[in-house]
Amino acid sequence: MALCRFLFLNAPLHRHSQFQFQVAANPNSSLSVNPSFVNLPLSHFHNRRCRFQCANSSSLASMESPPEGYRRNVGICLINPSKKIFAASRLDVPDSWQMPQGGIDEGEDPRSAAIRELREETGAKSVEVLAEVPYWLTYDFPPDVREKLKHQWGSDWKGQAQKWFLLKFLGDDNEINLLGDGTEKAEFGQWTWMSPEEVIERAVGFKRPVYEEVLKVFAPHLQ
Repeated sequence: MALCRFLFLNAPLHRHSQFQFQVAANPNSSLSVNPSFVNLPLSHFHNRRCRFQCANSSSLASMESPPEGYRRNVGICLINPSKKIFAASRLDVPDSWQMPQGGIDEGEDPRSAAIRELREETGAKSVEVLAEVPYWLTYDFPPDVREKLKHQWGSDWKGQAQKWFLLKFLGDDNEINLLGDGTEKAEFGQWTWMSPEEVIERAVGFKRPVYEEVLKVFAPHLQ
């Protein structure tokens, strides 16, 4: 498991209800830590799974295995030969654009799930797996979204734990069909190719921290 090295600011820590730190692997991100961590020795954080609460109240955690209470999910960053990223607008939330994603079936390998979900949601089959984020990322559902999905899925999930894959699209744009392969109900109304900056800007707020992390990991393939 990767170790997180922390840079603590504004010491002494016990005077603050929250304190800021930076993760060495991601020096441009500033996150807030739960104050219950303040009085714990640094050794407490070694070889443990760390969950971080983002300043915008979204939850972003990275780990080797998904935590309890989160739906196992895959995310797909599909790029074309011009290094643009596939994004589509949801039918149920027209102003919400996102990259394809979907649940992992029982006993299914995440990589196989990513290829299946992409085919079901976009019809795209001519793809090549280039890379994957080597850890799970999670986000929490806002209360209203959680309540809606509770009725839709019949399960009360806190949020989603995602394994992300970078795929290269080898086909022609005519291959993309938002009706998918016909096995599932259509989820998207429009699609386009976007820059990484556009993908992050147009993403719904509670998914944005995950998108930022994913696109930083995949950045060498997007240049």
